[in-house]
Amino acid sequence: MERIRVGMIGSGYWGPNLIRNFVDIPKSELVIVADLKQDRLERIRRSYPTVLTSADYTDLFNQKLDAAVIATPPSTHHPIAKACLEHGLHVLVEKPLTLSSAHAEELVELAEKKGLVLMVGHTFEYNAAVQSMKGLIERGDLGQIYYLDAARLNLGLFSRDLNVLWDLAPHDISILLFLLNKLPLAVSASGSCCVFTGIHDVAYVTMVFPDNIMAHVHVSWLDPCKVRRVTVVGSKKMAVYNDIESLEKIKIYDKGVEAPEYSNNFGEFQFSYRYGDILIPNIHLVEPLKVECQHFLDCIIQHEKPCSSGKVGLNVVKILEAAQKSLSNRGHIEEIIW
Repeated sequence: MERIRVGMIGSGYWGPNLIRNFVDIPKSELVIVADLKQDRLERIRRSYPTVLTSADYTDLFNQKLDAAVIATPPSTHHPIAKACLEHGLHVLVEKPLTLSSAHAEELVELAEKKGLVLMVGHTFEYNAAVQSMKGLIERGDLGQIYYLDAARLNLGLFSRDLNVLWDLAPHDISILLFLLNKLPLAVSASGSCCVFTGIHDVAYVTMVFPDNIMAHVHVSWLDPCKVRRVTVVGSKKMAVYNDIESLEKIKIYDKGVEAPEYSNNFGEFQFSYRYGDILIPNIHLVEPLKVECQHFLDCIIQHEKPCSSGKVGLNVVKILEAAQKSLSNRGHIEEIIW
């Protein structure tokens, strides 16, 4: 294929960013954009006069497309993605893949049966800083990993369709799975419904991974400060990824503590603390969404499985389901069967 013919479904909050990238990338040709709202379609027509528009996404199936990109409300992901796959289109769908693991599994199986690429928009897997953090862990620079802590906080955007767990936590859960290359054994969650009854706007998730690694995720729509941070604590060093920072996105702290061997003498029982330098690695930053879109096209051309494949999206949905069950059951620990 010289260029991948792409159709876009949804041009609301995130859709315009995807549209911009698929227009700019030489390997793709954005053919048509579908959205229910005419004002959005009018903006598309003004910005991209050669792109077709429609209020009915099924019009994509008459345009001899290769792929569809879906950025619609999560409750619509399953039926739209299923229809696209059934019509032989490769699919990139925004997170979360679906709102149930049964629906996600159905899409994964359908894509495999038809030999199509199914990819989920876990954009942070394509972030150079997150990839650098993964390198630190894999090379053993941080030593044995003790625990990870992720926080994604801001004031808004509130939703009546999803709680904060399903809205924000997919980002951090996908980051943690990517960094550790492991699946959690159990999940627990607690939270609060502060603004709307029955809709959690604050949530805390704890995951237990193999090798006794703990991971915590704090997500909130109700916080005075915007926070996008992941901390990884190891036996040798500690690292912090701060997405809010414009340049110094990663800081590596040569800090740690060592416990002495057992002693009957309390005076000899002294912890050994280490306070070393702070290293700020130089990271070549490229727009993660552009890398993600390019990866989707490359996987189609080269017949390869994406890094954030449908299976990865299914794993994230399974964790979210377990966390939601725990959230509704006063923090009960839910084991996950893989």
